[in-house]
Amino acid sequence: MSDSDVLSRVVIREARPEDDVTIGELLISAYVTQYAKKLPEVVYTEERKRELRDVAARRAVATVMVAEVDGEVAGTVALFPPGAPGAEAWLPRMADLRGLATAVKFHGAGLAKPLLDAAHALARKWGVDSVGLHVRRGAEGVGRMYQRHGYVRVPEGDMSLPTVYLEAYQLSLK
Repeated sequence: MSDSDVLSRVVIREARPEDDVTIGELLISAYVTQYAKKLPEVVYTEERKRELRDVAARRAVATVMVAEVDGEVAGTVALFPPGAPGAEAWLPRMADLRGLATAVKFHGAGLAKPLLDAAHALARKWGVDSVGLHVRRGAEGVGRMYQRHGYVRVPEGDMSLPTVYLEAYQLSLK
């Protein structure tokens, strides 16, 4: 299946409650698969898996979007408005992009672009100045993918958490 074939059939829409289980499992599968290849030392705890599965809680405070291909949820992303509970934005007029992932069978099909385009369009609709996100230190390929979509590395937004160091990236919308 070629990238253009998949992309010609993709529909981006807001997630619905009936998508929650699929999105949660998609996130876990995508992250575990990708990190196992590139960062084998990363272990997803049961607590982290519970957080990823709690899509309903994310939908309560953020806009969760899905990419559908022929009616199948093939990818997802969440955008938190400024000040939303759980947002990791480091500037006051910044939306926080989280949880960009595609189903393993769609990895490499180019679904990140339409998902990011939809998130950026929503951020513009909200009137924010920028979109911020964090990438686990060591996941250089993920950082490069965001840079290809216009994000720049912004060390002042980095987060050092007890279990992980997250590097910040920002896309200016103004």
